[in-house]
Amino acid sequence: MRIGFIGLGNMAKAMIGGMLKQGIASAEEIIGSAKTEETRRKIEKEYGIRIAADNRQAAEWADVLVLAVKPVFLREVISEIKETADEDKLVISIAAGKTMEWIEKEFGRKIKLIRCMPNTPALVGEGCTAICCNSGVPKEDEAFCLKLMESFGKAIVIPERLMDAAGAVGGSSPAFVFLFIEAMADGAVQAGMPRRQAYEFAAQAVLGSAKMVLETGMHPGALKDMVCSPGGTTIEGVKALEKGGMRAAVMEALEACVEKSRKL
Repeated sequence: MRIGFIGLGNMAKAMIGGMLKQGIASAEEIIGSAKTEETRRKIEKEYGIRIAADNRQAAEWADVLVLAVKPVFLREVISEIKETADEDKLVISIAAGKTMEWIEKEFGRKIKLIRCMPNTPALVGEGCTAICCNSGVPKEDEAFCLKLMESFGKAIVIPERLMDAAGAVGGSSPAFVFLFIEAMADGAVQAGMPRRQAYEFAAQAVLGSAKMVLETGMHPGALKDMVCSPGGTTIEGVKALEKGGMRAAVMEALEACVEKSRKL
């Protein structure tokens, strides 16, 4: 299976790295194109994959073509490579906000198309990717895409109507978590802890808490209650967060992400 990438940014790097690590494809079976020569050579040196001089060359060579470009560039890229997408080629798009209907309209015909929404934790093998397929994608191609996305984290098949929500809660939320970690570390520094240790404590606490949710299957509220001893320190902190409107602020942040995605 020959796999092509148009765009060699962070998400493409995470996917390529995961595929190589898990043995899904060899470096000789992967080709990539990017806007600048500097980027192409850097990726070639780091991963040993083939490099294409232009997008059409990568698209023609590949059996599976990953469109790993920002939404604003997707129309231009599709116009370059649409004639290469025959009935056998699987096209995977990771562009936020661009529906399968929109993408097929740009190609000018029905194609085998999968939309994916990965997130930046994929760079450390802990990504969470939403996947939806059009009616032209056979089960074996869906299974291959799942295997590819699971090479750098979790992958979940959802209906397309949930893709904007998935992009918010999976794709955008790491930025909110980083803000939370930074804020917790600032609080620890204020209490006298060295900053490097503060970041380690805060980040590990978030990592461990997330793992408890995933591995125990317990409701986050129940896990929260386990930490909040009667009259203890934690419940005082929870009270302060509730007073500050933490839940409403997070919900409004996700809502803003969803609305922006729908307008892309």
